[in-house]
Amino acid sequence: MWEKVKLGELATFINGYAFKPSDWSSEGHEIIRIQNLTKSSSETNYYKGQLDNKYKITKGDILISWSATLGVYTWNKSDGWLNQHIFKVVFNKKEINKSFFIYLIQYVLDDLKSQVHGATMKHITKGNFDNTLVPLPPLPIQEKIATILDMADELRRKDKDLQTKYDELAQAIFIDMFGDPVRNEKGWEVIKIADLSNVSSGSTPSRSNDSFYVGNIPWVKTGEVRGTTILETDEKISEEALKSSSCRIYPKGSIIIAMYGQGKTRGQIGILGIDAATNQACAVISPSKKMNYAYLFELLKQNYEDLRSLGRGGNQPNLNAGLIKNYEIINPPLHLQEAFAKKIELINQLKAQTNAQKSEELFQSLLQKAFKGELVS
Repeated sequence: MWEKVKLGELATFINGYAFKPSDWSSEGHEIIRIQNLTKSSSETNYYKGQLDNKYKITKGDILISWSATLGVYTWNKSDGWLNQHIFKVVFNKKEINKSFFIYLIQYVLDDLKSQVHGATMKHITKGNFDNTLVPLPPLPIQEKIATILDMADELRRKDKDLQTKYDELAQAIFIDMFGDPVRNEKGWEVIKIADLSNVSSGSTPSRSNDSFYVGNIPWVKTGEVRGTTILETDEKISEEALKSSSCRIYPKGSIIIAMYGQGKTRGQIGILGIDAATNQACAVISPSKKMNYAYLFELLKQNYEDLRSLGRGGNQPNLNAGLIKNYEIINPPLHLQEAFAKKIELINQLKAQTNAQKSEELFQSLLQKAFKGELVS
C-alpha cells in the first residue's frame, strides 16, 4: 500500500490578500480572482502597490479556488497578485510530480464537494484541507499516473474543442439566417415570451426529509443548465416530494432559463431531453407549436448577455419569471425556423460522434482508479 500523508505535509497553501474595491487600479499587477481563473468574467483589476512576495503569482504557479467554485488551475500569464479565496501552492516535499499533484487535487476537490459547508456559497476550510489524507506513491509511480491522465485529459480536451467548433458553426448559421437577435437589423416580428408559451418554475422539496431525494424523478438545478440538452440530473426526487411541494414534471423539449446562480449561471439556457422537475431558480418555457424550439434554444443562447443584463437586486442580480415573460424575442416565419432546425439537427449528429461524454467519463474513471491504487502498480 502507498504511504498516506496530509496535504499540509506536501505543500503550504497560501491564501490570497483581501483586496478591497478601493485598492483596484488601472495599472500595476493584475489581481487574480476566482472569476479570472474560471473565465466567468472578462473584467480585470490591477494593484499598483507592493505586498509581501508570498502574495505574488508567477507563471507556472498552481492555484486552488476554495470558495464558491472549487478547482485547481495552472497560472500561465504574467505576474499578478493573489486575491482571497484562492490558495497558492508552495511545495514542501521535493519527491512529487507537479502534474500528478494537480490531478491529486482534482480528486480531492471532487470528494470535498460533497462535504463542504455553506448553503449558497460553498467553500472549504484551510484546516480541513491541510489535514486531508492523500495517497503518495513513489515518484516513478506518480510519473506513470501523470502520463496516463495527461493522455486521457488531452483526449477529452480535443473532444471539447471539437464540440465548441460545432457550437460556433451553429451560431454562425443562426446569424447568417436571422442576423443579430438583439439588434434585429433584419426587422423580424417581435413577440414576448409570454405570447409564445407558459413560463413557470419549480420548487425545492424540504431537505429535512431524506425520502424526498431517493426517487426516480429527475430534478434540475441551475448549475445543470449549461447551454446543452439535459439528459441526466445530479439529484432525483420522489413522488412524495412532488406532491409535498410546488414541483411539477415538465415535458421533454421544454426550454429552461437559469434565473440566478453563481458565476456564469444566471441567463444560461438548457433544453430538456427528458421529462423532469426543476428547482425554483429555473424558469421553464413549456413546448409550443407557435415556435420551433431548436430555433428558440439557439436564439436564447445568442441572447445570453442581454438576458443577464435584465437581472435585478443587490450584489448578485437575479432574473425572475415576470422579466422573462415580458422579454421580447424575434419571430421569423416558422418555415425559416424549421429550415434552421434541420441544419442544427445535422450539426448535433456530428457533435454526437465526437464522444465528448465518453472521453469525460473515461477521464473521471481513470482519475478515481489512479488514487485508489487501481491504475498502475
